[in-house]
Amino acid sequence: MRKKFGIDIDGTVTSPASMIPFINKDFGLDITLDDITQYDLNPLVNVSEAEFAAWFYKNEPLIYAKSPLAQGASTVLSKWQKVHDLIFISARGSHLLEVTKKWFDEHNLGFHHIELIGTHDKVETAKKHNVALFLEDKHDNAVMIHEECQIPVLLFDTPYNRDPLPNGVVRIYNWNEADEWVKKWLG
Repeated sequence: MRKKFGIDIDGTVTSPASMIPFINKDFGLDITLDDITQYDLNPLVNVSEAEFAAWFYKNEPLIYAKSPLAQGASTVLSKWQKVHDLIFISARGSHLLEVTKKWFDEHNLGFHHIELIGTHDKVETAKKHNVALFLEDKHDNAVMIHEECQIPVLLFDTPYNRDPLPNGVVRIYNWNEADEWVKKWLG
């Protein structure tokens, strides 16, 4: 039976380390993904929130254009696309839609819909599209989507999302695990 999957892009379809080379270069740092133990990057860069927000806004298009694909994502998503509707729901602003679509094309990733909502609150968009499953990397998003939509959420493990999880939010470590979980879930 065809299902609708809600899928985050950054840190889920893209590598969670995508921003690190840009941060290291522009802020003179030498951090790795293991150094990022919270979603908020501001404490790592040691500049004001306004300065970091301005830097991020200026660099977003390049960061997103150059983001590496998460290992295994292409194979699993290509398989799922044939039998499910893939609805990509991202906190990226809508002004980044062309950059995002170009990145999907360059990586030969198909999609049924991409929605860039400009906020981390994905609950209403998940409800609007009536998704049956969500894949995410941000802990509080995963918990909120599960609780508000009453659907399972697969949380891709990263150093910044290791808080405890409620039942219904499942920590996974790679795309192959996501695929195996989905096979069992669909029975």
